[in-house]
Parts: sequence; structure tokens; C-alpha cells
Amino acid sequence: MTPAAGPPLVVCNHDSGEMVDEQAAAVGLELRDIILEPVGRNTAPAVAVAAQAIAQEEGEDAIILVTPADHVIPDEAALADAVKVAYAAATDGGLVTFGIVPDGPETGYGYIRKGADVGPGCASVDAFVEKPDRETAESYLRSGEYLWNSGMFMFRVSAYLQQLHTFAPDIFTACERAWSSSTRDSKGIHLDTQAFAGCRADSIDYAVMEHTQNALVVPLNAGWTDVGSWGSLYETLPKDENGNVLRGTNVVIDSKSCYVHASHRLVAVLGVEDLVVVETADAVVVVHKDRTQDVKRLIDSAKS
Repeated sequence: MTPAAGPPLVVCNHDSGEMVDEQAAAVGLELRDIILEPVGRNTAPAVAVAAQAIAQEEGEDAIILVTPADHVIPDEAALADAVKVAYAAATDGGLVTFGIVPDGPETGYGYIRKGADVGPGCASVDAFVEKPDRETAESYLRSGEYLWNSGMFMFRVSAYLQQLHTFAPDIFTACERAWSSSTRDSKGIHLDTQAFAGCRADSIDYAVMEHTQNALVVPLNAGWTDVGSWGSLYETLPKDENGNVLRGTNVVIDSKSCYVHASHRLVAVLGVEDLVVVETADAVVVVHKDRTQDVKRLIDSAKS
């Protein structure tokens, strides 16, 4: 039997803590705590300090579900079923990731190649694969052997910390120091700045999951969307009669299937389709919806 989940523990940048607290209160969500990072160091360190916090309060046998904030999962029943499968595997010592059943040849996500089944609804992991080109993504989809890498995990805190200590001891040590020297005030738990800033940035995938022999994957088919791009955000939001998502002050004429976001001034579009137009205080970005995963190229070019 899967026990009921406790209140969420949030790890975020120290500048975001107040916003997290306000948003949780707005939806009536009780938080277990907020751990405030002085700098971003990716998911492996973030989860390490969270695991240490849980271990201190509940012991190292506690099992945690790791979920990034920028996900939309409409089918909660399907998610609950997948979590039950993952919980059983995590109880047995597995480091479980959730692989999204793909519905198209997505090039913006990493992939997981499934291995042999190890139980109902759970398989070993053969490989973690980087974001593919279109042709490769299509071959993955045809094979039926690949899942999108969701970045969601479930494991016993001791299992994660032991594997992190084995494969990334520098991260383990830095996070242990940052946690042991943390302080608390009304805003949350502040990690030690010097210790955490000195930690190497790395993801759970690179630091642990690609090396451990205990990686397992539970397929998840729950309408999952990663809203980490403007295109994926467009897919999740209500649209007008022309399929447009409009935010801020704008004028949109004879245009279809666009995302138009104005933050500080009027944005006007005429006679266009399938565009993302985003206006901020210091920039305006216009990109085709099919290319929103490539926005980083624009940012890198603007910096150079």
C-alpha cells in the first residue's frame, strides 16, 4: 500500500521564496518547508539537500517523489497509478524515473530507452539519450522502446544519497556542508552560501542515473506537458475562437494559432499564423511555434 503523501518540500532560488509561499497560500496548499538556494546548481544538488532535510526529520528510509515545477499533468489518476508502481520499486531500493509515453517525434526532450521488464509497469533503464534530431526522434517513436525523460523521480533518500556519494562525492560533500550550516528565518531555510556556491552544477541524470545499476523507469501516460518553452505553454492555455493565446495589451487581427504576450507595451500582429510573440522590458522575441525549443540559440547569439 502506498502511504499518503506529506506536504511538499520546495527547493527554489532565494529570490523566489516569497512568491512560492504566496502562491501556495493562494491555492490553500500547506508546505512542509522552503529550502532557499543562494545560487542555482541544477537538480542533483537541489535534491541532495532536500533528501538530507527529509532524512533528518523522518529517517533515511523515507521515500520522496521529485517533481519539477514547470509540468502540467492533467490525468491525476494515471499519475497516481504510476506513483504506486514507482513506490513499490523505490521501497526495494530502485532509483525510479518516470518516462513519458511519447505522442510525437519531440526533439526538445531527452529520451529513455527501456530495458527488460522488472515487474508490472516497471522496466530497467538501458540508456539515457540526449535530445535527438527529427529523423532520430521519428525512429525512436517507431521502435516503441523509448520514452521522454520527464525529470521526475522517486527513491528512498538513503538510496539517492548513497549513489550520489559514490558517483559524485564532491556534490555530496558540498551539499552536506551547505545543509549542516544552513540557517532558518521566517522566509525558510537558507543554505550556506559559500558551501553551496562551491558545489558543482549537475543534473540527477548525469550525476547519478547514468551511472547507477539501480535505475528503473515507470512509463507515464497522463497528458504530461513540460511548460519549459513558449510553445508548450501555448498548448496548455485557453485559446480564443481563432486559436490564439493572448496576454497583456495587444491587438490581433486576421491571425491564428499564435501566442502573444505583452508585458510593458502594446503588441500588434496582423495576418500571421503559428507565431510566438513575447515582449518584455528589454526585448521582443518573435519565433515560429515549431522552433520555440531553439530560443536558447537567440539568447546565446544576443550575448555574444
